[in-house]
Amino acid sequence: MGLLLLCNGVFMLLAALVSGITDDGATLGITLAAITTMFIGVSAMFFTRGHKKEVKRKEGYIIVTFGWITMSLSGMLPYLFSGAIPSVTNAFFETMSGYTTTGASILDDIESLPMGILFWRSLTHWIGGMGIIVLAIAILPLLGIGGMQLFAAEAPGPSADKLHPRITDTAKRLWLIYFGYTVAETLLLKLAGMSFFDAINHSMATLSTGGFSTKNMSLAYWNGNPMIEYIIILFMFLAGSNFVLSYFAFKGKVQKIFQDEEFKYYAVFVIIFSLVTAMVIYFQTNVPITDYEPMVLGRFESAIRSALFQVVSVITTTGFVTADFTGWTPFLTILFFGLMFLGGSAGSTAGGIKVMRHILIIKNGLLEFKRTLHINAVIPVRYNNKTVKEHIVYNIIAFFVLYMLLFIIGALVLGALGLDFVSAIGGAASSLGNVGPAFGSLNPLNSYNSIPDLGKWWCSFLMLAGRLELFTVLILLTPYFWKRT
Repeated sequence: MGLLLLCNGVFMLLAALVSGITDDGATLGITLAAITTMFIGVSAMFFTRGHKKEVKRKEGYIIVTFGWITMSLSGMLPYLFSGAIPSVTNAFFETMSGYTTTGASILDDIESLPMGILFWRSLTHWIGGMGIIVLAIAILPLLGIGGMQLFAAEAPGPSADKLHPRITDTAKRLWLIYFGYTVAETLLLKLAGMSFFDAINHSMATLSTGGFSTKNMSLAYWNGNPMIEYIIILFMFLAGSNFVLSYFAFKGKVQKIFQDEEFKYYAVFVIIFSLVTAMVIYFQTNVPITDYEPMVLGRFESAIRSALFQVVSVITTTGFVTADFTGWTPFLTILFFGLMFLGGSAGSTAGGIKVMRHILIIKNGLLEFKRTLHINAVIPVRYNNKTVKEHIVYNIIAFFVLYMLLFIIGALVLGALGLDFVSAIGGAASSLGNVGPAFGSLNPLNSYNSIPDLGKWWCSFLMLAGRLELFTVLILLTPYFWKRT
């Protein structure tokens, strides 16, 4: 955690540099935050230099959960020291939302913030997004979290099929892909008409599937530029897919992408839900669509693009918006609420339950019909043409049950704090799934600032639990975890 703080401080210095170049008045505050964070980090490393290097499973859970909390506590310092967000509760919420790549914000006027703070806000997304990739590749499979053993079979390990036998080298390769995608999207957005500052901020938010924007209207600010939307759709889709598949693509092993069962379902889900949404938008005359003159297809093209953008944004839990999708039609409102639970692929920066888990739960459910008829038959679940071990299926079912239970409890707590029904279930689903925009008073046009302080802390907990695959956080709340064994 000392090392994490040291790295966090270095990233803060980058934000301070941006602040200094733009002369936005926040340079001193961000620099002090960086120095404070680095000092605490170096001190922690110094006083624990004699510790044993061995990390067992129990320590792994503690490091992952407390690592994220430590990053969030230190990450809120630039907001506090610069005065951009003077409230500790609001600063912590914004920071946790950043690192967990949720994208929910308490800010009502984003454009009034100093540019250095806006850059730091996007950086928290970018750091958290890559952290999740490394976490999914290197740590969760070792801890046996939430069915991630399946992903472990596709990523780290000694066989020739795997990404790389050493975890550190695996992480380096994924960092390179992540960084490369960010640079590529920044350049494309700049060419499409964004300023360089807006382009790099939106690139970091896209690749992390975070959703923080530099504009109050989010991507709707550029509604006159369809090319920007198409670029972001592409990179949201890539960010929501397994990053190992990107590695295989760059190695020329394109066939592995189309052989991957999860990717095929992920792509099909995006296409089907986008087409359904587009048809509803197109034929519902009360749904407003901006008709872009340069586009030959006019309203039809606008409907397709609006649908594709919002579906990909919600499925990948990015949370960018080009319109208030909660006001389209009741049917689409329910559809988007359901999509909040879908999530992207395992090994992506997306939140949610993940496509892989849905596939296996559905497959296992359908096989129960066969097992009912043939009670003595052994009928295993298969995934990517391989038999899935029974304990992994149980693990995934347990994850799903816990996820839905925490969603219900989350909504009940928000309801008890004064939120109306729609806002409570929307806020709980959005926070737990790391989506960002929700429904009711938390719709894409509003911030989370109206929630009581206790509600913001509760939503921060839901964001953390959802981001770290539930078990990692919830196991720390059980008494037997802390017993000596």
